[in-house]
Amino acid sequence: MEIKVLGTGCPNCKTLYATVEKAIDELNLDAKLIKEQDILKIMEYNILGLPALVVDEKVLSVGKALTLSEVKQLLTKEPI
Repeated sequence: MEIKVLGTGCPNCKTLYATVEKAIDELNLDAKLIKEQDILKIMEYNILGLPALVVDEKVLSVGKALTLSEVKQLLTKEPI
């Protein structure tokens, strides 16, 4: 699993990154966490807000610093 936190370093971006890091640890996931701060790469996702959470190249959240429980729910959700 590859997880990206897209953000330019704002407080919400840093908070989301730390929250995702904690969720990965608590869920004991085998995941690669990437902090993407390159604005050109972020623009490739066609999103209108930051921070954003991307899992396996699928955008799951935009413009919000999620809570730990929200992140855990997104990371463990079974595909539909």
